[in-house]
Amino acid sequence: MPGGPSIDPEKVLPVLLDFIREQDAAAGRSRLVVGLSGGLDSATSAFLGVRALGGENLAAYHMPYATTSKDSTEDALLVASELGIEHEIVDITPMVDAYFERYPEADAKRRGNFMVRTRMAVLYDQSEKRNALVLGTGNRTESLLGYTTLWGDMACAFTPLGGLYKTQVRQLATYLGVPPRIIEKPPSADLWTGQTDEREMGLTYEETDRLLYHMLDLDYSDEALKKEGFDPTFVDKVRRMVETASFKRCMPPFPSI
Repeated sequence: MPGGPSIDPEKVLPVLLDFIREQDAAAGRSRLVVGLSGGLDSATSAFLGVRALGGENLAAYHMPYATTSKDSTEDALLVASELGIEHEIVDITPMVDAYFERYPEADAKRRGNFMVRTRMAVLYDQSEKRNALVLGTGNRTESLLGYTTLWGDMACAFTPLGGLYKTQVRQLATYLGVPPRIIEKPPSADLWTGQTDEREMGLTYEETDRLLYHMLDLDYSDEALKKEGFDPTFVDKVRRMVETASFKRCMPPFPSI
């Protein structure tokens, strides 16, 4: 099987740090707020924010729901402690449950999306309080596959990891010194008990990143992808995911008058 995308973290890091500083300065701000889920992407983003602006200019919020795993909370607090940044736990359970008392039939997906958007509402309120920008935590793989929630985890002022595949984020996190337990654990949005990204999507980030890299960055044809060992059924599945999620990667369209 062909190799996947890789980066030289030593060369990539200065680019990302300059990007963060430039985006903050362009908005006339000097502070950031970030949601710490306890996962890889938010931890790596927090490490970048501190490197770029200093720990005194980044405030972190962990926003658990009743079903959020204990490990997620512990890992979020571990990151905040390692970075020495101001942090707060905001329990979103009362907010979410108050809404779904009216719609008790809602399934796990509806509830999960609402949780994500509730967290972003909290972050934007805190950004207003602090005259700060919301630091995005999304990566390129999730964006391409549509494994994101519009106006939820996608809502931010900017996202420094947006050009990196998930596996590249892992490489960067290792270089930055993100705790190994966070780097190595299965990625999960933690929307319900036992949920993992890869199980829900029915694929792994490693094999998907390899395919996306050859399909998009190297512009391999279907025949070339097959020769490289990619299963045509897998190629079709990923391509459909990328195509049907295209609406999430642009601002809402409007007709020209």
